[in-house]
Amino acid sequence: MDTFIEFRNVSFAYGERPILKNLNLTVPRGKLVAIMGGSGSGKTTLLRLISGQVRPQSGEVRVNGVDVATLSGRALYEHRRRMGMLFQFGALFTDLSVFENVAFPLREHTRLPESMIRDLVIMKLAAVGLRGTQDLMPGELSGGMARRVALARAIALDPALMLYDEPFTGLDPISLGVIGHLIKKLNDTLGTTALMVTHDVHTSLDIVDYVYFVANGEIIAEGTPEAVRASDSPWVRQFVSGQPDGPVHFAYPAARTLAEDLGFQGESGV
Repeated sequence: MDTFIEFRNVSFAYGERPILKNLNLTVPRGKLVAIMGGSGSGKTTLLRLISGQVRPQSGEVRVNGVDVATLSGRALYEHRRRMGMLFQFGALFTDLSVFENVAFPLREHTRLPESMIRDLVIMKLAAVGLRGTQDLMPGELSGGMARRVALARAIALDPALMLYDEPFTGLDPISLGVIGHLIKKLNDTLGTTALMVTHDVHTSLDIVDYVYFVANGEIIAEGTPEAVRASDSPWVRQFVSGQPDGPVHFAYPAARTLAEDLGFQGESGV
């Protein structure tokens, strides 16, 4: 199968704090792949590496055969132009109308006439079920509507690659189902390759083609939704069931004991 995104032995750290450790993963062209894991496990860092916001200390991040770390200037700009990004909570421009939000990437990256931009904006809004909202302001939208406007903006340029950063956060069950259905439908219709960082296990397993689980900067499990549901891996079971106790620890791995931090010294020196 044709590979569109490939991480080859990638390691990355913020200062002295390691985030990713010799990580390998692939995303086939035209597929929707989910990255799941606890907070701080390195999921969003994967998106930053793909977009070229940060570069790995070692290894390669290849998108459509190109090592992203080698790109700079105009080449990096063109790389990002071929990407769509749905940010957590949508990140709409609050002082711009719905129309102006969706039109923004078209005006920024193309020289299309205003008549064509208008038609494209209306078409993208219709694709997410929001035709007729173009004159509304973001403050007049519900959370689910705002997320759909952000999705229309993300697909305005028909990107070859879509990145989703926690697209379901803060949505009610109905809006969550609608956004999940739209992501799947648009991905299939546009033939886009997509990588989705998410905590929402059950919605994601209904729409994605493949899942990677990340913990402590490493891939700890992977598989199709069917394989994940049937897995007996303690790591996978903890995520799928939302169990508080398991291989993934809630507490940050502190270097010193609580007593040491509080300055207590007993006879044993603890």
